[in-house]
Amino acid sequence: MSIAQTLKDLGISLPPVSTPAAAYVPFVQTGNLVFLSGHIAKKDGKPWVGQLGTDMDTATAKEAARAIAIDLLGTLQAAVGDLERVKRVVKLLGLVNSAPGYTEHHLVINGASELIAQVFGERGAHARSAFGVAQLPMGAAVEIELIAEV
Repeated sequence: MSIAQTLKDLGISLPPVSTPAAAYVPFVQTGNLVFLSGHIAKKDGKPWVGQLGTDMDTATAKEAARAIAIDLLGTLQAAVGDLERVKRVVKLLGLVNSAPGYTEHHLVINGASELIAQVFGERGAHARSAFGVAQLPMGAAVEIELIAEV
């Protein structure tokens, strides 16, 4: 099944590339690797704010991570022209805005990892890091970056 059909079956419409909030570009390609800048969680077009272990639970943050994966796919499509060109999703790096003592960062980032696997199948199996930070830009609950091979 094509990636476009998979996205359609999942009810996902890819968004356009977001305008960077600071001095960086949304993506850079070097050789066959495409590096996507970190994307923060958004809900209704605004930063999806919260801190895990304080005012947001793991299930909600996992939804935020899935939403980020959709934004990442939109940026990746803009970078490569057609998601079918992606040979492999190489790595995700997930940052979770979390209070001391919170330990479910890996479960939060599964929201993105699971969607990437659904969309790309075997090509979506990726290396990953997931860890907590004291704060993220604009108070976002989650930020994720992605590296892909084309």
